[in-house]
Amino acid sequence: MYDRDNVLKAIRFETPKYIPMKFVINDSCWNAYPQKELFDLMEEHPFLFPDFERKEIPYVPDYSNVAQKNHPYMDDWGCLWETTDDGITGSVKQHPLADWENYDSYQFPDPEKCMGIGKINWQSEQKRIQERQKKGLLTMEGLRHGHTFLQLCDIRGYQETIFDMEDEEQKFSDLLDKIVAFNTYIIERYAGMNVDIMTYAEDLGMQVGPMLSPENFERYILPCYEKMMKPAKEKDILIHMHSDGDIRTLIPFLLKSGIHVINLQDLVNGIDWIKENLKGKVCIDLDIDRQRITPYGTEQDIDDLILKEVKELGSAKGGLMMIYGLYPGVPLKNIKALMDAMEKYAFYYN
Repeated sequence: MYDRDNVLKAIRFETPKYIPMKFVINDSCWNAYPQKELFDLMEEHPFLFPDFERKEIPYVPDYSNVAQKNHPYMDDWGCLWETTDDGITGSVKQHPLADWENYDSYQFPDPEKCMGIGKINWQSEQKRIQERQKKGLLTMEGLRHGHTFLQLCDIRGYQETIFDMEDEEQKFSDLLDKIVAFNTYIIERYAGMNVDIMTYAEDLGMQVGPMLSPENFERYILPCYEKMMKPAKEKDILIHMHSDGDIRTLIPFLLKSGIHVINLQDLVNGIDWIKENLKGKVCIDLDIDRQRITPYGTEQDIDDLILKEVKELGSAKGGLMMIYGLYPGVPLKNIKALMDAMEKYAFYYN
């Protein structure tokens, strides 16, 4: 979906030809919309879907392990995932270390064999990446979503994780060290393959405010991020950080860690706030609203939103990318309006 040269120029503020735009259709949408109409919209927007190939109907996506209805999934950490909708990532219903009494017998996963959320063959992975590099394609690789703080929450439970931080629990520190060692191995393997961008996706925000205090983030999580980013930085690999939710009070720490790209939500954090605090300092990978305007606004509202974001956060020099994740509930006419606007305003500075 991304042109390698253009994306790298956007991240490095080197005057890209256009604003990189990405439109992701969540697998759950294929059960919620007429499939032909979704395929028609994709075919009508070749800029957003340059490699589009119409599939036979009925189309059944290859749902991820953690997004299969009626199929609970035990991940590599011993966390049991469940979902109520095919395609929608579930939540952890059983935490393997809800009680510290089990810690001495707890089995840690092996990063040589798995990613934490599924098996991996590193030889096959290297071959896949080398094939992309030979074709001149962008290589973005990295950790599973929820790699550190959320991994703690999955293993211990959210409430217990917060209590552990406040109580300065020794077993908690040991668990965190082992998670970081697991993650660092994965980063080192990808860094050895000289990928273009290393991704560190982890939701830290709620609707209002972060999931943990800025003080605990700085004390416990930020040093982990810096340690895990080091192998990529040593190879001059660009660092891409993602978090949903309101992360405004954590942004100074994320900038301190040396990220090159921050993927954050637009209206939750505020377009004006993002402009004042991030524009020109780091490449903004803007996550377009899924809560207010795109599901409930008019087609004109959607066009106005994309234009405003491009004007306020963009520049001919670069520093802006945009992404939209489609989930059920957005009217088809609004989906079309959004695709139209993203294709149109991608070339606003050209």
